[in-house]
Amino acid sequence: MLLDRLQPRRVSDDDRRAALARLRAFAAGEAQQPSAGHRSEESAAGVRIDPGRHGLLALIAVAVVAALAAGALYLRARPQPVEVPSRVAAGQPLVSTSPSAAAEVVVDVAGRVAHPGVVTLPLGSRVGDALRAAGGALPGVDLSSLNLARKLVDGEQVLVGVVPPPGAVAGAPAGGGLVNLNSATAEQLESLPGVGPVLAQRIVDWRQTHGGFRSVEQLREVSGIGAAKYADLKSKVTV
Repeated sequence: MLLDRLQPRRVSDDDRRAALARLRAFAAGEAQQPSAGHRSEESAAGVRIDPGRHGLLALIAVAVVAALAAGALYLRARPQPVEVPSRVAAGQPLVSTSPSAAAEVVVDVAGRVAHPGVVTLPLGSRVGDALRAAGGALPGVDLSSLNLARKLVDGEQVLVGVVPPPGAVAGAPAGGGLVNLNSATAEQLESLPGVGPVLAQRIVDWRQTHGGFRSVEQLREVSGIGAAKYADLKSKVTV
């Protein structure tokens, strides 16, 4: 029986014709099927590119950076305002930006001090500050007659341990018998004709409010001093 299977099988004409038909049909199907390269081109032409979520965020970030860069360039290109110095009319005094001289007081410290002479102190300084600037009083000097808490006035003289000349008061110019409106105390102002405690205190208050007298004529601005009283005082006071 095994020998019968090993013997060649005879193929009928019908089998040959069927096999030939199948070969022809297969060949016809291969001819109609497009090549691999042609299929790739068609597929590529029909494919839609999708960047995905991360790709979309990257594109948005690039667009934002580009917009910021364009804005910065625009701002830099804008014209900048230039400050033009103001013109000063002819004859008008220039206003100095340096510290004003009114921020200082210059006083003469004389008498029994270590270093008598002229000292410059900040505005608002007191007699005690002037005394320290002059090196302090000499040993044994009685300072009870000095009001160390009194505010200094520009241009005054502070006498330490020295008895003022007859008719003069502390703060009066050397060699004169005039009362200095900027340094005299209320008691010393009462020595003037027609000046009592109330008017003397008004003079002191005006001096402190306005930073001192700049001229004798300003005495007219003190309440209670009219033309007649000013005429009696102007020859007996100084600044």
